[in-house]
Amino acid sequence: MSKQTLSFQAEVAQLLHLVTHSLYSNPEIFLRELVSNASDACDKLRFEALNNAALFEDTPNLEVRVSFDKDAKTLTITDNGIGMSEQEAIDHLGTIAKSGTKDFMGKLSGDQKQDAQLIGQFGVGFYSGFIVADKITVESRRAGAQANQGVRWVSGGSGDFEVETIERPARGTSVILHLRADAEEYLNAWKLKSVIGKYSDHISLPIMMEKEEWKEGENDQPGAMAKTGEWESVNKASALWTRPKKDVTDEQYAEFYKAISHDHEAPLTWAHNRVEGNTEYTQLLYIPAKAPFDLWNRDKKAGVKLYVKRVFIMDDAEALLPSYLRFVKGVIDSADLPLNVSRELLQESRDVRAIREGSTKRVLSMLEDLAKHDKHTTSEGADGVTDVVDADDQAKEGKYSKFYAEFGAVLKEGLGEDFGNRERLAKLLRFASTSSDTVSVGFADYKARMKEGQDAIYYITADNLAAAKNSPQLEVFKKKGIEVLLMTDRVDEWALNYLQDFDGTPLQSVAKGAVDLGKLQDETEKKAAEEAAEAFKPLLAKLKEALKDKADDVRVTSRLVDSPACLVVQDDGMSTQLARMLKQAGQQAPEAKPVLEVNPEHALVKKLDGSVHFHDLAHILFDQALLAEGGLPEDPSAYVKRVNALLV
Repeated sequence: MSKQTLSFQAEVAQLLHLVTHSLYSNPEIFLRELVSNASDACDKLRFEALNNAALFEDTPNLEVRVSFDKDAKTLTITDNGIGMSEQEAIDHLGTIAKSGTKDFMGKLSGDQKQDAQLIGQFGVGFYSGFIVADKITVESRRAGAQANQGVRWVSGGSGDFEVETIERPARGTSVILHLRADAEEYLNAWKLKSVIGKYSDHISLPIMMEKEEWKEGENDQPGAMAKTGEWESVNKASALWTRPKKDVTDEQYAEFYKAISHDHEAPLTWAHNRVEGNTEYTQLLYIPAKAPFDLWNRDKKAGVKLYVKRVFIMDDAEALLPSYLRFVKGVIDSADLPLNVSRELLQESRDVRAIREGSTKRVLSMLEDLAKHDKHTTSEGADGVTDVVDADDQAKEGKYSKFYAEFGAVLKEGLGEDFGNRERLAKLLRFASTSSDTVSVGFADYKARMKEGQDAIYYITADNLAAAKNSPQLEVFKKKGIEVLLMTDRVDEWALNYLQDFDGTPLQSVAKGAVDLGKLQDETEKKAAEEAAEAFKPLLAKLKEALKDKADDVRVTSRLVDSPACLVVQDDGMSTQLARMLKQAGQQAPEAKPVLEVNPEHALVKKLDGSVHFHDLAHILFDQALLAEGGLPEDPSAYVKRVNALLV
């Protein structure tokens, strides 16, 4: 036998400090976390035993047992799952075993309620036991190990923990909570059954508790409940997704989501279906209300849980949904895949491709349904009486806006990843516009209010909404009352490379090519623009020579009203914003010079002709145009010197 005292990882010590100060607004959640961990341990044993049946030893029936001892003031959660070796106990219980540890600590804000919700997301729900316990003892033995290779782990939730080897005949793990005085309500069978029924009824394994019966008191002693020595299941012990939809309540669906996602909020919506045909499977898919902290972490595995014939196979089966739907949570249970399926086989399987296509369409249908109900769901009938739609429709109102605020940028990735569903995805996209600061304008909404004679959907990309709204490139569009979509997500530039039109109407960036408003520009305006271009030819030639190292071309434009100049790129060129983003990401961007467009009616442009400061004014004009679109001059100090010299 050996015994050693070890220190917690620094991040765990900080986490324990938060937990012991009652992080969870609802302390009974600790039981959900520990029962969920016990169920996972049984799932892992079942999976490993596919290749090594001897791991079941002499107890093939998997279960979780919950027991309590009023005299010792302990609550014990025991499973006969995979168990832990001594080193695994040190690794799993002494550290946060996640690559995102730094992200986790960076997210802690000091807001107890908000910080609490991160615990389950990081797979550290075990520590929630310290909400109710001042000491936790864990006894475990890995399946297949000798009885004398058990381990005992003990901690009071401070800076260190003790580990020693013990004799443990039974495989699996027992988590023994030494309850604090203010948590003794959990030494009560009725209370425990109530919490298990609320949070863990969906667990597919039986959760067992010892039966109790009433014993009359003797010698003037009061009667009390006494344990009978018999064990009974206190949950339905059937996987929730295998039950008929009519037998599952909304509350049960929501609690199941919270258990598998470790999210404290209820989901926005879900779909539960059994799919039959060439490929048979059951899907229970959820759309969360909030984006996880690591949504943009490309290294993190994401996906739904995969079961085969109700046998757990893997978490995060990313092959079952495309990457742009990585926010979807849930379970897929296949009747056709082999039990020994691997991640590599998932990539090649025809059945998996069918599941992926079917599940993708199901998620898009859920989003389309939310989008359909996103506006007011009441209408006034012919008799003047307001008709109210049913409660289900009312419950969906406004949910798509909430979804889009959290996941809209991820959805746009699908334009480049999922050619087959590109049209459906395009209908789900929303943007701000010169007519609406809120991100609520879809392409269909825009088309419905296009001006007569307008033959393109106009848009501009920028780093933020203020930069987009105030771009000089919008001036003629504002003057003529032409709506322009304002796109401010970093993914927009990339995504729009894969979407050239919507429902037959081309998409046109106002920052690319010469402005051509077609029928929206009258003949007088066109003639004036042509005359200005001709009259300014000598000046344009001088500007082009002065800016030959910066600008690909210099030309007169009719797109400007109040500004002297702006920068655009050629029709087939990369936008300056995308080029900046690539450089910021450390990637190479093609060296392409922008086109400088000048406003012939602006006083500064008129002053250029014949000015002794022509060279300085030309460079100031270019650098100001660059600043106006969110860029920076190549030589900021030279720009400042030129401006100061002219001011003096």
